[in-house]
Amino acid sequence: MEDFTNRNASVLTPYVPLVAGTVARSLACVTCYPVELARTRMQAFKETQRGAKPPGVLKTLVGVVNPVRSTNNVQSLQSYRILWTGLGAQLARDVPFSAICWSTLEPIRRKILSQMTDETTVSSVLAANFSAGFIAGSLSAAATCPLDVAKTRRQIETDPARALEMTTRTTLVEIWRDRGIKGLFTGIGPRVARTGPSVGIVVSFYEVVKYALHCRHQNND
Repeated sequence: MEDFTNRNASVLTPYVPLVAGTVARSLACVTCYPVELARTRMQAFKETQRGAKPPGVLKTLVGVVNPVRSTNNVQSLQSYRILWTGLGAQLARDVPFSAICWSTLEPIRRKILSQMTDETTVSSVLAANFSAGFIAGSLSAAATCPLDVAKTRRQIETDPARALEMTTRTTLVEIWRDRGIKGLFTGIGPRVARTGPSVGIVVSFYEVVKYALHCRHQNND
């Protein structure tokens, strides 16, 4: 995408990370969402019997689908869409998250690398990418916290009929009405504390491995 914009519309090149990040994140969300739904349901599991253990991923997903199954094959297939309950909220959270994260990460990383010595080393690549990832991840997590709260609220809804009717907008309005601004930013501390280092670790190790493979390829040549 950068090669294309550099040749045809250089003014759009700074927006390439934003577009690439949002498209990649959207595809990942749609593909993996049922597993994400199962994870949230398992985390919200409440013991009904002493010593009871939460069900596994497959059993959790079967339990989500069964209450809305129908004897009609067409309706039965349509009922599986409950496995994507809250996908809109997930996309509404993750697309802006990726847009903010990647559009801030790239400039920060380049700025840090430009302030370092001319010689690129593993330590400089690791430090620059971890710092940029940490800052970008923390900012993105804080900005999209209300959407994360709405996603979680929709995923743990136990009434199948209500779960299918809920939307991100109505869920946000409901949270605002019940608990105000504090409710919208519930859990912002743990979310930022987890996401900042997580993005920093992923980006820095990805770039370090890429740098090591590049150096190895050059040495072999």
